[in-house]
Amino acid sequence: MCLGVPMQVVSVGDGDIVAEIDGVRKEASLMLLDEEVKEGDFVIVHAGFAISRLDEEEAQETLRLMREVFKPEDMA
Repeated sequence: MCLGVPMQVVSVGDGDIVAEIDGVRKEASLMLLDEEVKEGDFVIVHAGFAISRLDEEEAQETLRLMREVFKPEDMA
């Protein structure tokens, strides 16, 4: 199963970003995103690409739901 995960942008480079969630950092390309992205923004990262930008409230709600569904104890 592949998921797009909301992550917060911690740095912006030339055509790519570093984004973080729960202490995990990932590089992602901005190639598929038409919107401007800056540090502190939230983006959906999927397969190494930032695919959309979203507001913090929407990102936090999505993360809350994902954490509820994918509890570590339920994955065993």
